[in-house]
Amino acid sequence: MIGRKNHQRVAKERLDYFDGLYGGSADPYGLRTRWYEQRKRAALLAALPHARYGRVYEPGCGVGELTVDLAARSDHVLASDFSEKALAIARERTAGLPHVQLVRHALPDDWPANEAPFDLVVVSEIGYFLDASAMVRTATLAEASLSPDGVLVACDWRHDFDARALSTDAVHGAFASTGLSRLVLHIEADFLLEVWGRDPRSVGQRGGLVA
Repeated sequence: MIGRKNHQRVAKERLDYFDGLYGGSADPYGLRTRWYEQRKRAALLAALPHARYGRVYEPGCGVGELTVDLAARSDHVLASDFSEKALAIARERTAGLPHVQLVRHALPDDWPANEAPFDLVVVSEIGYFLDASAMVRTATLAEASLSPDGVLVACDWRHDFDARALSTDAVHGAFASTGLSRLVLHIEADFLLEVWGRDPRSVGQRGGLVA
């Protein structure tokens, strides 16, 4: 019972944190205005090994900036967030994109296993808000939800901040432990980007450029 109460308290504190962010600004992280964020999204999109995807899941979608970019390269995007305030902004941002579905999910409990398989799962800037056990469970669910040629992406801020519950290295370590093949490793002072997949072949091998 104590553990459950503590979990509920942490969940409420986290929700208050995000609602406070999105209640005070429609773009608290500067996703639309900061070159850093624009460049990071471009790096993530360039790292995807396929030009197009069928079904995509993006938990922690925030205000929907990356969601819009993913929608341009997919047939269907299921995007979720913990904060209803963030989702309200994301719904405005994705208006006119009927193949984008926005729902409220709290990870890992609400992972949409019944919606799987997904051809692409993007877990960007969210894993470090989870504790270690929740992160391991999230990674396990992500791997299990991938299609036979599915791809998993993680992209995370490397610097410390007050709301961080888990290190970026721990987040990516959980995904690496799933047994998927790492396709991309991109490290900068500010962020870590990795891509894993069921198919270990490089983009060149997939395109017949390399034997």
